[in-house]
Amino acid sequence: MYTVLVVSIIIVIVILVLAVGTTSKAYNYKHTVDPLENDPYTDQEPPVAESSQQQNNE
Repeated sequence: MYTVLVVSIIIVIVILVLAVGTTSKAYNYKHTVDPLENDPYTDQEPPVAESSQQQNNE
């Protein structure tokens, strides 16, 4: 019975160490962001609402 308890505690400790190590590594990861000039969506003009087009024509 004590053997099962000791093995169970060892397994829990190993899983805890792995989880803490993974979380620590994830927080140390440096994320990068692509520069805006390479984004094809920022080169487009925003759509003009129909109501403002009608007002401009009058």
